[in-house]
Formats: sequence, C-alpha cells, structure tokens
Amino acid sequence: MSGHSKWASIKHKKAIVDSRRGAQFTKLARAITVAARDGGGDPDANAALENAIQKAKASSMPKDNIERAIAKGTGAGADAESLESILYEGYGPGGVALLVETVTDNRNRTGADVKHLFARHGGSLGEPGSVGYLFDKKGVILIDAARYSEDDLLVAIEAGAEDITAEDGLHEVITGLQDFTTVRQALEEAGIELDSAELLYRPSSLVEIQHEGQVAKLLRLIDALEDNDDVGAVHANFDVPADMLERAAG
Repeated sequence: MSGHSKWASIKHKKAIVDSRRGAQFTKLARAITVAARDGGGDPDANAALENAIQKAKASSMPKDNIERAIAKGTGAGADAESLESILYEGYGPGGVALLVETVTDNRNRTGADVKHLFARHGGSLGEPGSVGYLFDKKGVILIDAARYSEDDLLVAIEAGAEDITAEDGLHEVITGLQDFTTVRQALEEAGIELDSAELLYRPSSLVEIQHEGQVAKLLRLIDALEDNDDVGAVHANFDVPADMLERAAG
C-alpha cells in the first residue's frame, strides 16, 4: 500500500500550497456549507462538518469565512439549497478506480466537465456503483513515523481506532466514521502532531502500476480533476513504488 500512502502525504503537502488560492477557499466553504446543511451546525455532533472545518483551518481559512459558511448551511438559504454533493466514479490509466467528490450548483455542468477530464487524460467515466464497492469511507490520520512509535499511538486504539499501519515513514491510523473525531482529539490531547486527518474513501483493494508513464498520466488526470472548481477530493486505488511516485509527482 506504499504508493497510496505516499500519495496521501504528497496531496496533503500540495494542499497547503494550493490553499493560498481563492479557489481553494471557495471549495472549502462549499464543503462546510453542505456539511452544516445536511448534519447541523454543531461540529461535535457532525463529523463531516468537523472534518471540513479542520481542513479549512489547516489551509488558514479565516474564522469569519468558516462561520459564514456554517451560517449559510444552517440558515437554509437559497445558496445552500442550490448546492448538492455528487460522487462520480470511473477508471483512470492502468485500470485504476477513481472516486470524485464534488459539490455543485449545476450538476449538468459538473458532470460534463468531469466526463471531459476523464476522456482527455486517458480515463473513462463510469456509471454509479461501478467502482464505489472498491472503497470504504473511513477516518484516516497520518502521523510522522520518524517522530512517533506505534507505542506512542496506543491512545488512538484506546479511543476506538480500528487499525494502525506504518509504511514510507508514515503511521496511518484508521477509524470508523463515528470514532474519527474522538480518535483525532485523543491524539492531539496526547501531544501527537498530525500530518493530516480526513474522512476519506479508502480502497479495499489496490491496482499495481509498474510503468512510470502510466503513473504520470494517472497523476495528470487526478491533478486536472482536483483543479476543477466543483471537485472537493479525488480517491484512487493504485499501488505504485514510492520512488516512482515521487518522480512522477515532482
């Protein structure tokens, strides 16, 4: 699972740089608004909202922007009602399965854009359910393995984490959706610095890619999808040697 874990780390570092762009703030605000609309404005009782707020804070989104996005969602305003979450499924180069999370006020536009990007970069958009069964939605917390041992992270297991793995210099703490906030808070209270903490679609099986050209094409497709204003996240089930992934991502 080395390639996928390494990719998660690369994406996290990339997101910090990209967060300086106004477009990223728009995506983050939409995610907060939809989470607040669907599950209420209390992050302690709404894991999706808590996750969206944490991502916004990690990207240095101003507090006022966050509060306005929550208010828009809980106020049932016209803007909030016009937004909907749509999950697109498809295949990329090498037969890699992709899930594309979007928040949009125009599903026809977003659907056409996503289909075009798949086709342009050697992939194909599938029907609903075509690849979704290959993923489970989990809480995923990444921690620097050079700084902390697995013993340091036992607090996560005590708080309800399902598993802890270590590869490519990262501990990956896996939680169920309901335990995500509790486990994250337990780690933070124990003084553990988190590389990232997100609710993600985690692949249950992986596709190995050994050809560097295919890796580069796949990453171009993922980057193009993530650059779309309506796309919030892209999840993939590939396994690539870490050194090859670093070269292709660089």
